[in-house]
Amino acid sequence: MTDSRLAVVVLAAGQGTRMKSQTPKVLHRLAGVPLIGHVLATARALDPAHVVAVVRHERDVVAAAIAELDAHAIIADQDEIPGTGRAVEAALAALPADFDGDVLVVSGDVPLLDADTLAGLLAEHRARTAAATVLSAELDDATGYGRIVRGSDGGLDRIVEQKDASDDERALTEVNSGTYVFSLAPLRQKLALVSTDNAAQEKYLTDVIGLLRGDGHAVAALPAGQSWIVAGVNDRVQLADAALRLNAMIVRGWQLAGVTISDPGSVWIDRTVTLEADSEVLPGTQLKGATTVATGAVVGPDTTLVDTEVGAGARVSRTDATLAVIGAGASVGPFAYLRPGTVIGDKGKVGTFVETKNTTLGAGAKVPHLSYIGDTTVGEGSNIGAGTITANYDGVNKHRTEVGAHTRTGSHNVFVAPVTIGDGAYTGAGTVVRKDVPPGALAVNVAPQRNVERWVAANRPGTAAAEAAAAASDPVPDGGAAGAAPDPQ
Repeated sequence: MTDSRLAVVVLAAGQGTRMKSQTPKVLHRLAGVPLIGHVLATARALDPAHVVAVVRHERDVVAAAIAELDAHAIIADQDEIPGTGRAVEAALAALPADFDGDVLVVSGDVPLLDADTLAGLLAEHRARTAAATVLSAELDDATGYGRIVRGSDGGLDRIVEQKDASDDERALTEVNSGTYVFSLAPLRQKLALVSTDNAAQEKYLTDVIGLLRGDGHAVAALPAGQSWIVAGVNDRVQLADAALRLNAMIVRGWQLAGVTISDPGSVWIDRTVTLEADSEVLPGTQLKGATTVATGAVVGPDTTLVDTEVGAGARVSRTDATLAVIGAGASVGPFAYLRPGTVIGDKGKVGTFVETKNTTLGAGAKVPHLSYIGDTTVGEGSNIGAGTITANYDGVNKHRTEVGAHTRTGSHNVFVAPVTIGDGAYTGAGTVVRKDVPPGALAVNVAPQRNVERWVAANRPGTAAAEAAAAASDPVPDGGAAGAAPDPQ
């Protein structure tokens, strides 16, 4: 049920200079999803009445990404006045005029913060009938974070930013996570009183806490169960740390769901991947995007699948595949490269050092070895010989090759597209197929073999080849040695 009294504000206006990237910080990807995508998904899990995302840096790019991730999110623009307080003011202005409830504020660069933690924070806020409740955390190294300053009664007194903190305050280890719940009316009132009179000349949202406290409102700080839950991503090191932790949780989740992963430390699985019970992922494997792996399938080792569908009981070994479909019981690899548009039918085979692109193999069709098959349809039960190439590009346009059902093509063939090889046809080894082959026909175009006698002796005298040829060519009399003079008797 939608919580009609809850609005979630996602702060995504910052530049993120420490990422040293042309990509806005909140759009850097984690487990296949932009950082802000994780935050938006968590926000929606709370079933709020409204989600508002505040943008500024690279406004159009970030807003477009948010709209794609959450079509119902409201976009609010922060002006040139810096600070989280100003960002929240922009969000409040974007809320419907009749909204009157609680405002949950989260940061777009804190991807591991989960819905259960936020639900607990919201429940604590409402149970205390507080004006503001802050999610805090205990850190061994609190450098860079705002500090939680508690009063003599142990309650939250204020939050002080690192730049404005005294030495004693900097020694505190309980920090502000940047996640808050506010009651709307007192938040709106106190934000109007916050100035930029501080070391950073920013309008701090944290100043609202002190103002509320000074006015007699109830405020509280609730420590998170684990400090890593509230860890922000500000540089590439922190991005990698978050990726490692999130991947470990994803892998463990699939193991508990019945997927065999014997070496979890070497397997990477995007959040968007789907695995069925009794599938298996072997070491060194990366599963990305919308990849799905069905029951009984074995993927890996050393395999990367992007947006690829693997059918039940299939085997995929040492393979790189993107936007491919691998049918039930099919076999792929080792060392196969499936490019976009590849569809392998049930019990089909793409073998060692084979590249396919925009190609459909029918049920039971095989391309076992050393081939490039592009823009091609291969019928059921057909076998493509080793070293086959479809010459699909004439320098201007791509053309298709059509191979019928139950055909047998020879080794080292070239199919010059557009060309059709009929059902049940055969082609000889070394054949270049330039014309259509009728069903049941044999296509061959091998030139007669010609042997030039004693060519090596005439053209390569003195070489090891010449000596070997001479020794093999000289007559050997009974009881004699090669090259010995015949017995005059």
